[in-house]
Amino acid sequence: MHRTLRWALSLTVLIGTVGTTGATATAATDASTGTFAAGPAATADIKDRLLAIKGMSLIEEKPYDGYRFFVLNYTQPIDHRHPSKGTFQQRITVLHKDTARPTVFHTSGYGLNTNPSRAEPTRIIDGNQVSMEYRFFTPSRPSPADWSKLDIWQAASDQHRIFKALKPLYGKKWLSTGASKGGMTATYFERFYPRDMDGVVAYVAPNDVDNREDSAYDRFFETVGTKECRTALQDAQREALERRGPLKEKYAAYAAANGQTFKTIGGLDRAFEAVVLDVNWGFWQYQPSSTACGRVPDADTASDQELFDWIEEVGGWSSYTDQGLEPYTPYYYQAGTQLGSPDIKQPWLADLSRYGYQPPRNFVPRSIPMRFDKHAMKDVDRWVRHNSHRMMFVYGENDPWGAEPFKPARGAKHDSHVFTAPGANHGANVAGLTAADKAKATQRILAWAGVPSAAAKPLAPYDKKLDQKRLDRDESLRP
Repeated sequence: MHRTLRWALSLTVLIGTVGTTGATATAATDASTGTFAAGPAATADIKDRLLAIKGMSLIEEKPYDGYRFFVLNYTQPIDHRHPSKGTFQQRITVLHKDTARPTVFHTSGYGLNTNPSRAEPTRIIDGNQVSMEYRFFTPSRPSPADWSKLDIWQAASDQHRIFKALKPLYGKKWLSTGASKGGMTATYFERFYPRDMDGVVAYVAPNDVDNREDSAYDRFFETVGTKECRTALQDAQREALERRGPLKEKYAAYAAANGQTFKTIGGLDRAFEAVVLDVNWGFWQYQPSSTACGRVPDADTASDQELFDWIEEVGGWSSYTDQGLEPYTPYYYQAGTQLGSPDIKQPWLADLSRYGYQPPRNFVPRSIPMRFDKHAMKDVDRWVRHNSHRMMFVYGENDPWGAEPFKPARGAKHDSHVFTAPGANHGANVAGLTAADKAKATQRILAWAGVPSAAAKPLAPYDKKLDQKRLDRDESLRP
């Protein structure tokens, strides 16, 4: 993910206890118990019922045909082990269809899209959708920020409290889902709170079990796509480093024109090389190889400007500027403390590279301490391999993040599955699977949600606005 999405925070409006239905009493839900206090019947307006939850406040409601869509703040403990030691406001959204329908808990693992949208499982089951902003992504960040409280267990506990608060309103079955870091988030949630969800659909979720062993990624780049396309990419990368001098001049002018600086990474030269070394990964992660291979610049004939513009398209020159890194500090912090990050060799660049593939520590301000926990991912991987139930992992054949996949427990009693979409990249989904796999995956999702269908197809019709893929180019090199 190579340039920031700007999150606009609307003014939080605290809503009183009297809602649009004119009720004079409210139903309060306590996340610590997940139960209702005395209040009105379930016929009360859904906004009143949501705002009756302890710690819930309204930012705004956005109308959408067939749904109610709410952007909300929810009060969370900074430290779930010590709830008395401060709180912060965490943004969530609720795409409400009907309390009689099942619900999908969607996470991106990053910030929050505050416009109505629908994850693929939500469309398949024709249900409600709850989406959560990951802790420490602004504005859902404690102040002051104690970065030691940003870990996968704390984040899973955020999700657990939200589920317990909303389950009394949405009493049917729940599925969790997310893509990339969102798929990782859904997996970690299941590992720590396996009794909450009735199924998990995790898309393109990497599983870096041993951060010191990344040879699977190197093997991936040796065989992905065609030899001609791989060679063209390698030649273009190498040519960019050969032309370090003139391309850095363009980069400096670009940064000056956009008010961008390089303090965190340690200078323009480091940022320049980081962008160029990422090109191979970013190309396969998001570019459609069927058409993009033909647009790779010819290393012998391309002008400096053509090379510069192509790298901007594939990766993005703002990626490692202070302004590009800052919104993603929480991701890089997690990559350098628990999640791990790829360290690929790219031998065709070895004689020209000054820094190699740089670690997450280089992308986080030095004022934030970091220490890697080598046990965190091993614990999750071990749990998924032996204890997972009703978990589905969907990968893309041409996606480098899938080189180290999750492998759930086998056997009918576990009802877990791994699917690979042929020719797909980091945007792989159920719709892109082979016909047989698509039918099987859809049927399992429907069954887990308690809405089995003989047709094994999405229950809700496609909606251009709700269901469009959001494969942001500026998010290309983060999971």
